[in-house]
Amino acid sequence: MRVRVYGKGCPRCHALARNVEKALRDLGVEDFRIEHVTDLQEIAKLGPVLTPVLEIDGEIALTGEVLSPAKAREFLKPYLRKSQSG
Repeated sequence: MRVRVYGKGCPRCHALARNVEKALRDLGVEDFRIEHVTDLQEIAKLGPVLTPVLEIDGEIALTGEVLSPAKAREFLKPYLRKSQSG
């Protein structure tokens, strides 16, 4: 699973990445990579969005929110099913 967090590197962006990583580990996912995208030109290519932006396997999944680890676990479950079936 490829996860990208877009943002300028603010505490909210780091918190989202940290909480998603914890959620994935809690769910037993071993094969994942989290990337931080801080380049403003790359962020601008997404169009008008609120940061942080969470992208999962090339799909924008969430904008403008920081999920707690518990909420991230629930949020990620459909993406895990999708990546396992595809």
